[in-house]
Amino acid sequence: MTVLKTSMRNFFAHKGRMALSAVAVLLSVAFVCGTLVFTDTMNTTFDKLFAATSSDVTVSPKAAKSDNTPQNGRPDSLPASVLERAKKAQGVKYAEGAVSSMNVTVVNSANKNMGSSTGAPTIAGNWTRNDLRSMEITSGHAPRGPTETMVDADTADKHHLKLGDELRTIAVTGDFKARIVGIATFKVTNPGAAVVYFDTATAQRELLGTTGRFTHINLSTATGVTNDTLKQNVISSIGAGAYKVQTQKEYSDENRSGVGSFMDVIKYAMLGFAGIAFLVGIFLIINTFSMLVAQRTREIGLMRAIGSSRKQVNRSVLVEATLLGFFGSILGVGAGVGLAVGLMKLMSAAGMDLSTRDLTVKATTPVIGLVLGVVVTVLAAYLPARRAGKVSPMAALRDAGTPADGKAGLVRGIIGLVLTGAGTFALFTAAGADKASDGSLVLGAGVVLTLIGFVIIGPLLAGGVVRVISAVLLRFFGPVGRMAERNALRNPRRTGATGAALMIGLALVACLSVVGSSMVASATDELDKTVGTDFIIQGNQRIVPQAAKAIETTPGLEHVTHYRDIEAKIVAPDGSSDSDGVTAADPTYAQDLHRKTTAGELTAAYGKDSMSVGSKFATKHHVKLGDTLTVAFKGGSTAKLKVAAITDDNVAIDQGARYLSTETMRKYLPADRIPPDQIMFASAKNGQEKQAYAALKKSMEQYPQYQVRDQSDYKQELKDQIGQLLNMVYGLLALAIVVAVLGVINTLALSVVERTREIGLMRAIGMSRRQLRRMIRLESVVIALFGALLGLGLGMGWGATAQKLLALEGLKVLEIPWPTIIGVFIGSAFVGLFAALIPAFRAGRMNVLNAIATD
Repeated sequence: MTVLKTSMRNFFAHKGRMALSAVAVLLSVAFVCGTLVFTDTMNTTFDKLFAATSSDVTVSPKAAKSDNTPQNGRPDSLPASVLERAKKAQGVKYAEGAVSSMNVTVVNSANKNMGSSTGAPTIAGNWTRNDLRSMEITSGHAPRGPTETMVDADTADKHHLKLGDELRTIAVTGDFKARIVGIATFKVTNPGAAVVYFDTATAQRELLGTTGRFTHINLSTATGVTNDTLKQNVISSIGAGAYKVQTQKEYSDENRSGVGSFMDVIKYAMLGFAGIAFLVGIFLIINTFSMLVAQRTREIGLMRAIGSSRKQVNRSVLVEATLLGFFGSILGVGAGVGLAVGLMKLMSAAGMDLSTRDLTVKATTPVIGLVLGVVVTVLAAYLPARRAGKVSPMAALRDAGTPADGKAGLVRGIIGLVLTGAGTFALFTAAGADKASDGSLVLGAGVVLTLIGFVIIGPLLAGGVVRVISAVLLRFFGPVGRMAERNALRNPRRTGATGAALMIGLALVACLSVVGSSMVASATDELDKTVGTDFIIQGNQRIVPQAAKAIETTPGLEHVTHYRDIEAKIVAPDGSSDSDGVTAADPTYAQDLHRKTTAGELTAAYGKDSMSVGSKFATKHHVKLGDTLTVAFKGGSTAKLKVAAITDDNVAIDQGARYLSTETMRKYLPADRIPPDQIMFASAKNGQEKQAYAALKKSMEQYPQYQVRDQSDYKQELKDQIGQLLNMVYGLLALAIVVAVLGVINTLALSVVERTREIGLMRAIGMSRRQLRRMIRLESVVIALFGALLGLGLGMGWGATAQKLLALEGLKVLEIPWPTIIGVFIGSAFVGLFAALIPAFRAGRMNVLNAIATD
């Protein structure tokens, strides 16, 4: 009880010194809890949506995919006769045929896409009784003929649609127009999908290209009949194994699985960044308690002199850490819920609607946050607590401050050098790997080992690195600069730990910058060397036939190339096989993309019953030029094709592609199974590039789901996409850097308290307040630059090694983004200046006489 009282008294006596450490715990816990609440809320939203839109029992084609987009762009369907048989099953209250397609684009009269901007699908279908479970018509009426349509209220509000407006729906089967006669509002949260409805006959004809077929059948159970019972009855009625029959739960689970895997990626990625913030926070907590223990050496010595044991002193510090972790975590849990709500608002502003009505805070979330925050804080405080327990009673007779343990420093240095050496060797080994998959594991080990090694030897590096930085930067500030240097060198362990916190975040920034810049440079270099086409046309969906025809008829084009991915199983002569499919293209593709071959000529692969394979496939399956491969086309027949060329797979574009001609594809695939183009290429007539580009853009105006790019556009798009990804990652890493800045502030603030008498003496012998503040600011800048120098150097090493692995996948150019690296380094100096503002201000306001009199 005495230990607890002492701990409580010390904790609240030094609550100001604990505040920044508590903020670090708060931020880290908030990020963890915010991530859990956000992803749980999204899962709840989708669960409610799938439950509300699923019928009691659903019958669908056996091969139907959950994303509703088969190879040929038309949804899989079943005949209306199945509906008639299902109606006769015992326990059916009502049964209805439904049509639904996600492979559509809806545009308004100005050809503006009415779909979501966040990647959510546009869904077109017929209005059914089952839709009343999730929607209600709030304006107008349901569609009754081929010229009428109904849209969801969210889409209508977002795009300012009203009754009477005309919409054009673009499907694989063709384009058709209809006027809005109704608006339906979701009863549950719609995360962002755009939904349009037609009458059943129109939906069948325009979305499926035929009448008398449905994509699925909805069945409702009669009173007293369970979904499982109805499922068995329906199977008996329509025949076992012919179609997929699912209960509401099974259908919802299937749809949820795809969303769940995506949400898991988001959750674990964000938790990974939260873990980085926790790691940085550990250094802050260690520094805080180390300095508090050093400042209370005399107090602890007196406690030991009057009978306190080592365990009691140790326990006292750990109790303080527990209190810090507890209060920080409690606040962090609350902040995490607020963060989740903020993310939901941000997503809603970006077009993905999420409602706070679905806010989900599971009982495990605050428990995880609380336990994580307390455990991490206590573990971080263990070493300072152990050091406090070693304070002897005689320390009460000495000045405050614990003597350095030379032996411990030597052991620490040896361990750090060993780990750094092992990590460097692992990075060197990864850079020389033959396979990217093998090298990535070694790279991960190298990153972890070098990071831990640098953290451990940070105090050893501090002496040399700080002196170099000071020689370049601080010599211009005369005696004040030299004093700032000595203050930074006074306690290398503290400087090392403070710099390490900043080092971690900046190392990741540097690594990702190198990787991102190298990817852009490599792709740009390969585009320059291999891409011969003038224009590239593609979008998020396959190119519908009518859009392909518009491209073909554009004036000023020399040739147009069709490019399709075809699902197929390939069997090699040795009996081995894979199902990665083939690529069907026009012979002009050999001009559009210059591919090197290791055997044969690529143009020969576009001949009758011929194809090419990649060098990796040829090596793996022992295929050589002239061999015959068995190619089983999905939905078509099986072909015997001759290997006429083997392409070099040491590329990034089309790596591993197996080419054959469009004519060969048509020979073995029925017309209704041929997929639309994945991408199309076009080249202008000589000297007409600008006119052809403008004409092609105009031809595609009515199809806004596709983009026309020349090579410059394509390079810029690639750069922008990687830049957006990196900016998102940098934003998540910003939390770790904020915590690191808090660490610098805390270190300086506690250092000022520790040097109160010294500051008073310096002021007494003539140092001005301005000089004192400058000294503290310079000390902070040196510590920040020390961390930045280590972090950027380490990160560039990681990034260069990662690029060596990317080179195995065709991304061969290493590019160091020096403007970014230099900008981050200079920015670190400003971070140091910012971190020193409050400690320098407090030091400058000290009363000289009171400071000198401080014990």
